[in-house]
Amino acid sequence: MIRLPLLDPASDEFPPVERAFAEPDGLLAAGGDLSPARLLAAYRRGIFPWFSQPGPILWWSPARRTVFDTANVHVARRLARWLRQCRWTITADHAFGEVVRACAAPRGDDGTWITPEMIAAYERLHALGHAHSVAVREDGRLVGGIYGVALGRMFYGESMFSAATNGSKVALLALCRALDEWRFPLLDAQVASNHLASLGAFEMPRPEFCARAAALAAEPGVEGSWAARFPLVRASGLAC
Repeated sequence: MIRLPLLDPASDEFPPVERAFAEPDGLLAAGGDLSPARLLAAYRRGIFPWFSQPGPILWWSPARRTVFDTANVHVARRLARWLRQCRWTITADHAFGEVVRACAAPRGDDGTWITPEMIAAYERLHALGHAHSVAVREDGRLVGGIYGVALGRMFYGESMFSAATNGSKVALLALCRALDEWRFPLLDAQVASNHLASLGAFEMPRPEFCARAAALAAEPGVEGSWAARFPLVRASGLAC
């Protein structure tokens, strides 16, 4: 029987990440809430929430963390050729709620872990200038997007979606291009997948990830809304 530590509702403290379970990988604690203070405290420690209702809030810190080097995202030749002809437009922070809700849409029979409670929590972080989104549109229609949390010069990706082929790839590439320009060297992608690996994601041991993320989160970042300062407006620019 798993005996999880229960978080103190009156405190934003977490157990040390070294105490996370090996199976299921990274499960650390349960309970607490999704207040901005608790969420930011979690991210600074290399912890993120992931749970399904009606169960309790669960907090995770896997033994190996999937990350992107924002300066070295892989663009395959076929994708680069397609991007040169692409006329999709890209914006940041103009449609945060729309992007999050698109990410929350059920995919197949798997349902969604992005519950109304989670949506509300990240909208609060967005209003405070900590959560950001990238939206990709074709003739005004949302075809892809990504959202996550920025602390200092560290970006923690939460989810992305595609409503058209390459939609999420364009969103991720555009975000990494901006982060690299702003000197954010890492994007946290949480858990490995073949899709992420094909774009250049790699795994980092938890101690290294937590140390690097904490140091980057402590640096001065890009404060407030990214709407007016996002450097890319056309997907074709990603082929350069």
